[in-house]
Amino acid sequence: MSRSKALQSYIFVRLLLAPLMLWTITTAVFLLLRATPGDPIDAILGSRAPAGAKEAMRTQLGLDAPLWQQYLKYMKDLLSFDLGTSITTRGQTVWQIIGDYFPATVELAVCSMAIALIVGISIGSLAASRPNTIFDAVGRLFGIITYSLPAFWAGMVLQLIFAVQLGWFPLGTRFPVTFPAPEGYTGLYTIDSLLSANPGQFLTSLHYLALPSLTLGILLSGIFERIVRVNLKQTLQADYVEAARARGIPELQILWAHALKNALIPVITVLGLTFAALLGGAILTEVTFSWPGLANRLYEAISLRDYPTVQGIVVFFAAIVVIASIVIDILNAYVDPRIRY
Repeated sequence: MSRSKALQSYIFVRLLLAPLMLWTITTAVFLLLRATPGDPIDAILGSRAPAGAKEAMRTQLGLDAPLWQQYLKYMKDLLSFDLGTSITTRGQTVWQIIGDYFPATVELAVCSMAIALIVGISIGSLAASRPNTIFDAVGRLFGIITYSLPAFWAGMVLQLIFAVQLGWFPLGTRFPVTFPAPEGYTGLYTIDSLLSANPGQFLTSLHYLALPSLTLGILLSGIFERIVRVNLKQTLQADYVEAARARGIPELQILWAHALKNALIPVITVLGLTFAALLGGAILTEVTFSWPGLANRLYEAISLRDYPTVQGIVVFFAAIVVIASIVIDILNAYVDPRIRY
């Protein structure tokens, strides 16, 4: 099989599996929500509401129908890209909720991923280039600690140190309520403030973004540190690296121009998995820092048993993760021909 045909076949299989993965996730979310204790009607009307009012509300929302009918309606709506309407905020569709809250999550996720890549690759490279030294030991310790620390605990500790004790950063939220927030088409405060040429708003939004993104980014950087350190160590022992050293090429040039390129190939694969971990960690980080993002809104919807909102946001996140995984797999297939054969 030629390389182009092998790549096309690999892409076709991955695209074919994507709807199956989404269907599995959506079905699991639908069933798990209805298996958890609690009644969404109590969240709306209160537990002391009259039984007649509860039954009327349940009929209005379609929650009195058999489970299989609710499931068929749910899947039919999904096929038409209808994520439903929130039952706790009347009249607001899930798509409107996503449009209002997702930009904050994107801003936090992009900054956190950038920090994770920069810190993880830098520490991993330093540790691998100096094996069996204090740098190597510190790199291993950094990877283990950051990978194992719970996001909510680390967030609260950093809040106590840098926000409460030192006062360097705000305690939470995205922008001070006493000042007008940046306005624009993107919903990203840092970008919108730059587009409107308002440096004051840009610095303020960056100041509020710094602590939560540093928390999430440093916790995720341990994944990249461990992968880069292990792979770079193996790469530095390869024959072509020894040949480069024999030709008198400086060690720093060998590390950055030759060895690190090959050591970063597995990082592409891990990016997809880290992206899923990033969304999961964003929930805990956004709740800890009162960050008004979509993950925080999902947490509120779970607490209120808002079935349509929870289902819609989880499906939206799942679609992003599936698409990101497919893109990463395709990029990997281009970079490493062994994957597509």
